[in-house]
Amino acid sequence: MEKYNSYLFHAVFSVLRSTKDAEDVTQEALLKIYASLPQYQHQGLKTWMTRIAVNKAIDHKRALERKREQLTPDIEELLPADGIHTVEEEVFDKQRKQQLRQYLDDIPANYREVVVAYYIEEKSYLEIAAEQGVTLKTVESKLYRAKQWIRRHWKEEEWG
Repeated sequence: MEKYNSYLFHAVFSVLRSTKDAEDVTQEALLKIYASLPQYQHQGLKTWMTRIAVNKAIDHKRALERKREQLTPDIEELLPADGIHTVEEEVFDKQRKQQLRQYLDDIPANYREVVVAYYIEEKSYLEIAAEQGVTLKTVESKLYRAKQWIRRHWKEEEWG
């Protein structure tokens, strides 16, 4: 582990482009490598370990993208559409934005930070995690819980 840790970290980092994620995935890969040693066929150890680490990184990246895709459509439906043409639409849009701000103020503070950062400021999970000094899993959990909170507390007819 000591000999190949740095090498595997760089391989994982080249896929993820995030130090924290690369560190986490490298650790997961090292555990997987250790658990898989009985199946190793003694042909190209470094290549075998790199393949495991890179596959872990790709899986992690895909999981992040899936989670982002699952969460994004619901909140985007709440945001006003672009291309406003009439005065009535502008007034309605202004009222809707004001109502959205009011609703955002009602969201518990620990969820509001990640909701605003992700949906309004359009930051990635990685950027949010780095700014808030938390793990990626914490950001994912907060967004998931915020989405659940929104479903329970915001009435659909208010956005229709």
